[in-house]
Amino acid sequence: MPHELPTATERAAEHLRALQTADGYWEGEMIWCPVVTAQVAITRHIVGLPFSAEDATKILLHFERTQTSDGAFGLHPEHPGSVFVTSLVYVAMRCLGARAEHPLAVRARNWLHAQPGGVLSAPTWGKFWLTMLGLYGRDGLRPLVPELALLPRAVPVHPIRFYCHTRYVYLAMSFLQGSHATFPLGALADELRRELYGPAGPPATFREHRYHLAPSDAFEPPNLLIRAAERVMGWYDRFPPRWARERALRRCVDLIARDLDVSDHLTLSPVNGVLNVLGLHARGADPALIAKCVEGFEAYRWDDADRGLRYAGGRTRVWDTGFAVEALLADPGAARANRDALLRAYRFLAEQQVMKPVAGRDPMFPDRALGGWCLGDSAHSWPVSDCTAEALSAVLGMHAAPALELDPRARIPDARLALAADFILSRQNPDGGFGSYERARSPRWLERLNPSEMFTRCMTDQSYIECTGSCLVALSRFREAVPHHAPARVDRAIRRGARFLLDRQRPDGAFPGAWGVYLTYGTFHAVRGLRAAGYGHIPALQRAANWLTQHQKPDGGWGEHYAGCLRQEYAEHPESQATMTSWAVLALCEVVGAGHAAVRRGAEWLAAHQSEAGVYPREAVNGVFFGTAMLDYDLYRAYFPAWALAAAQS
Repeated sequence: MPHELPTATERAAEHLRALQTADGYWEGEMIWCPVVTAQVAITRHIVGLPFSAEDATKILLHFERTQTSDGAFGLHPEHPGSVFVTSLVYVAMRCLGARAEHPLAVRARNWLHAQPGGVLSAPTWGKFWLTMLGLYGRDGLRPLVPELALLPRAVPVHPIRFYCHTRYVYLAMSFLQGSHATFPLGALADELRRELYGPAGPPATFREHRYHLAPSDAFEPPNLLIRAAERVMGWYDRFPPRWARERALRRCVDLIARDLDVSDHLTLSPVNGVLNVLGLHARGADPALIAKCVEGFEAYRWDDADRGLRYAGGRTRVWDTGFAVEALLADPGAARANRDALLRAYRFLAEQQVMKPVAGRDPMFPDRALGGWCLGDSAHSWPVSDCTAEALSAVLGMHAAPALELDPRARIPDARLALAADFILSRQNPDGGFGSYERARSPRWLERLNPSEMFTRCMTDQSYIECTGSCLVALSRFREAVPHHAPARVDRAIRRGARFLLDRQRPDGAFPGAWGVYLTYGTFHAVRGLRAAGYGHIPALQRAANWLTQHQKPDGGWGEHYAGCLRQEYAEHPESQATMTSWAVLALCEVVGAGHAAVRRGAEWLAAHQSEAGVYPREAVNGVFFGTAMLDYDLYRAYFPAWALAAAQS
C-alpha cells in the first residue's frame, strides 16, 4: 500500500472528527433549491409575520448565490432553470422588499419572459401558488377535489395511500383549492402582474393554459389517463354538493392537524408545512397557532455568511451521524483517537430514538414508530427504515468495539435495540424489500396518475434497494448481538430481503438506486446488505464487482452523472467524484478485498485528491428525491471517503 494512504486516512478521520458538533452529532446541509425558502418568505408575508430586514437581506444573498448566469433558478443545484422555481423566487424577492429594478429581479424577469409561455407554462404546483396570490386564473388550474379524502380506505386513489410527502402536500392543496382560498397581495399584486406577464398583461382567460408546460419542468407530463380523470373531476368540481365539500374540507384539516400535533408543529417538511400554515390562515385559525407553525419552519433553517439564509427540505442529523460512526469504526487502529467522538455520537443516538407512539396521526394505517430513528432527530416524529437501520448499525458497531469501554449504565439496553429491530421489521413489504417511511400502501400503477409534472416516482412508497441493504446490515448485526429476540422472524426477514435484492439486480450486474446517483449508490448498498446477510462469493456479487471495475475511470476514480437517474441508465460523469469513488471502493472491499488492484487505484485517487486538511472540494450532486429533485448531501464527501480509505487498508 502506497505510503500516502495511511496519512490520507488519518487526515480524513481528523477532518471528520472536527465536523462533529458539541452535542455529538454530525450534520451537513441537504442542499436542494431555493423554492422552499421562497415559499417560506411568501407565507410569512401573507400571514403577517414577515422576516426582519436583516433576514430579508440574507435571503436575497442566498438567491444571489443560487441564480444561474442567465437569471434563472433551477430545480436543483445543477438544473439550468425552472419556471416553477424562478416564478416563486421572483414573487418572494418582491415580498421581501426588493424592487423590480433590483438586479436579481431584472435577470429573473428577463429569463421568464424569454421562456415559451413565460409564467403561463409553470407546472401545476407553480400555477397553484400563483392562483392563491391572485396572479393566475382559477380557470387555468387542474382540478383538485378534497372529496377524495372521503373515499373508502380500500380505494387506491385515496390520498391516505400516497407516499407521505405527496400525501400531505395534496391534502393541503386540495383544501386550499377546494375552499377557493386566495391571499391577495394588494398593490404589490398589480405590480407583479405587470412584471410577470409583461406589457400585454395576463390573458383574459387561463383555461387554455391549464396543460401548458415549460420543457424545463416537464419531467412527467400528464398522460391521457390523467386528463380523462381530471375531466371528470373538473365536471364535479363545478357544482360539488355543499355538504360533501365541507365534510371533505374538514377531513383534510383533521388529517393535517393530526400530523401537526404529533410532530409538535414541525410537520413532515416545510414543503407541506407552508401549505398547512396557509390552510390554517384561510380557516381563520388562532394567530398563536399560526405563529407556532411558522416557528416550526426554523427547524429547517441554515444561515451563514457565504450562502445566506435558506431553508432545507429536511434535516439529516441521525443519517449523517450513523455513517460518520461507521467511518470512524472502520479503522481499528484509530480507536483511541476516535473514542471521544464515538462516545458523544453514542449519547446523541441514544437520545434520539423515538420512544413515543404516533398512531393517532394516521388512524387508517396506524404504523408503529416506537423504536425508530428519524432522518433528523426525534422531534420530527417521522422515523424511517434506513435511518433506523444505520443508527442501529452504528450503535451495535460501537457495542462490538471493546476499545470504546462503554459505561454499562449508559449502554442502550437490549429491550430498546429490540424495539428498533421491530420497527425495521414493520417496514418490510410483501416482496421482501423495505419501504422508507411506511410500508407500501398502494399499487405501483398509481405512479401513472402522478399529477405533479416536474417529479417522477413520487406517488407511492415502495421497496427500495438502498433501504433494504441498510436494513439487512442492521438486522444481521442485531441477530448476532441479541440472538434471543424473535430469531425466526429476523432470519426470515433477512432471507426475504436478500432475495428481493437478488431479484432486482440488472443483467449487467449493477443495482439501481432511488435515493442516490444512481447505479453506483444502489450497488454499494445492495452489496453491503448481501454481504452482511451472509451471502459470500455468490455469482451476483461477482457480477456487481465486475460492473464496478468496468466503470472505473482511467484515473482510478468513479463518477456518475445525475442524468442517469432521469433515464434510468448509467450516465458517466466527465470527472471522478470522491463520494462515488468511495461507494465503489467500499463495495469492492466487500467482494474482492482491499488488496484488489481496483480498490488500490480507487484509494490512491481519494488520497491524491484530498487537501492537506483532509477535505474534498464540493462536487456533483449525489442524492435524489422524487426522481428529479437532485440533492447535494454536504457531508457525503467527508464520511464516505474517510470510511473507504480506512476499509482499503484493513
